[in-house]
Amino acid sequence: MTISRAEVITSVERRRRWSQVEKERLVAASLEPGACVSEVARMAGLHVSQLFRWRKELCKHAEASIAPFVPVEIGPSVPPREVAEAPLTTTAARRRKSLGIIEIDLGSGHRIRVDGDVDGDALRRVLDALVRR
Repeated sequence: MTISRAEVITSVERRRRWSQVEKERLVAASLEPGACVSEVARMAGLHVSQLFRWRKELCKHAEASIAPFVPVEIGPSVPPREVAEAPLTTTAARRRKSLGIIEIDLGSGHRIRVDGDVDGDALRRVLDALVRR
């Protein structure tokens, strides 16, 4: 006589929904020094590939949202070159002179100097073009 084994399923298995906070918590735990990703996944009850996918998505999202920082050095105040054509008598010209000069050192001896009243979007386009070269 052989005994057969039967399994009774009482409910339908559904996908688990993970909140963004839970995903971030598990990804942070997997990024801790000395943490084993497979152990973190096993303790949470999910497949290790799912945790790796979350890591990839969240790290990519974080990289895109963080602006790169560059060192800033405040140099000595250099008086602007005098313009012989017309004296600075208008209000806008005086305001521009008082805002100062911004000097951006791009490395390899290249520098850009702009006044404090520069259009930010235009400067960003110029810097992006120079960085790509």
